[in-house]
Amino acid sequence: MADLHDVTRPADPVRWPDGYQAAATLGFDMDAESVVLSLQASSAARLSVMSHQAYGPLTGVPRILDMLERRGVRATFFCPGFTAERYPDVLRRVRDAGHEIAHHGYLHELAIGMTPAQEGAVLDRGLEALEKVTGERPVGYRAPMWETTYATPGLLLDRGFLYDSSLMDGEVPYELAEGPGQGARSLVEIPVHWSLDDFEQYAYLPDLVGSGLIEDPEKVLSMWRAELAAMYDDGSCFALTNHPFLSGRPARARALERLVVDMQERSGLWITTAREIAAHVRSLDLVPRVFPQPVVSE
Repeated sequence: MADLHDVTRPADPVRWPDGYQAAATLGFDMDAESVVLSLQASSAARLSVMSHQAYGPLTGVPRILDMLERRGVRATFFCPGFTAERYPDVLRRVRDAGHEIAHHGYLHELAIGMTPAQEGAVLDRGLEALEKVTGERPVGYRAPMWETTYATPGLLLDRGFLYDSSLMDGEVPYELAEGPGQGARSLVEIPVHWSLDDFEQYAYLPDLVGSGLIEDPEKVLSMWRAELAAMYDDGSCFALTNHPFLSGRPARARALERLVVDMQERSGLWITTAREIAAHVRSLDLVPRVFPQPVVSE
């Protein structure tokens, strides 16, 4: 393997499989009630709020699964352990449809302020729930609200994860190693960004989340198409994040399907799961970047 470079070095270009010039992956965060309960536990007593979140597993996921089946696309569903326990049959339906299931916390907990031991306990609880429901141990992780700590990569490696999809320093997947030299453990990173997340476009619950501005699906589709075109030309990885309780709504799901059609019409775009992208990146002889250290300001 080539010499390690430091974290300030941009990621190397990725050689995609033969016949492909760029990649795309559809991610669905199955937050359901967990995201609201983690923000405000007292929301459990608000039936309308809980029903808003239950829309995801009860209505949004089935609609999204039907769309993915029509288009012949496999996606990655990032699921909190709480959702797995509350809706086990829904998660097993996702699994049985051939989609990847990845880790997304237990109760969508933010890692801000957690000790490594506390963060590790949350990872373990989520792993236990997902494995119990699906019979499979996930190899991918997405931090709730994309909030990682400097301990997160090491904690993931300790638990055998292949990849993370929480950081925002590029559009090309790369390897992140825990130290210099041959034999250092590494984690594949599949970068994300808020501009490719439906939460910023559609989420609104009074007194809880959102600005109150709910965007037109046509506007969202236009924005995502522009990003897709640019990232396709650059040969990077278009990693889209959607939430079934948001993008599972009818007009939004239609807009998403139109985007998927656009993706499929782009010759040389590899549309696959995050796990397959990570496995491909791992197979390449890339120059890894070392785990970043805390930023210290003077």
